[in-house]
Amino acid sequence: MISTSDLKRGVMIDLDGQLVQVLSYEHQKIGRGSAQVRMRVKNIRNGAIFETTAQAGSKWPRIRLEQRQVQYLYSEEDLHYFMDKDTYEQFPLNVSHLGEGIHYLKDGMEMELLEYEGEPVGVELPITVVLEVTRTDPGFKGDTASGGTKPATLETGLTINVPLFVNQGDRVKVDTRDATYIERV
Repeated sequence: MISTSDLKRGVMIDLDGQLVQVLSYEHQKIGRGSAQVRMRVKNIRNGAIFETTAQAGSKWPRIRLEQRQVQYLYSEEDLHYFMDKDTYEQFPLNVSHLGEGIHYLKDGMEMELLEYEGEPVGVELPITVVLEVTRTDPGFKGDTASGGTKPATLETGLTINVPLFVNQGDRVKVDTRDATYIERV
């Protein structure tokens, strides 16, 4: 069981028969009465995002997920194909399973597939990925590492802010948790 005091971003719980992942939460104490917890959650099966509130001290069953190592192969329209590293079985996942992870997929990339009772419910990406900058404005003479930032489009279509010294064709390390630039590789 998981209580309101144990909530963390990313935790998966059984909320009234629905498998949900906690996206954000906030403890609120308003005047008299008990405290409440306002949560923004995502339904794992259909991708719906909604807000709910609960009394402080509420408890829910924690969802136990199985993990297996998979490798990304290719995309075809709205389906993205993966291969199980142990059995070499290939299977498709759609955008609702991948969420924001779709912006980091590269051929041959390895990650963890999360399953609940044999049903795929999502993927766990590596914390960082290395991607090539395909489009950005040129830097100017005198730009320094501690200067400003500029937008850059990466090979997967993701746009992030990078330092002024990063140029088109450079490879950069990106944090997949919040889509931020870490370093040039």
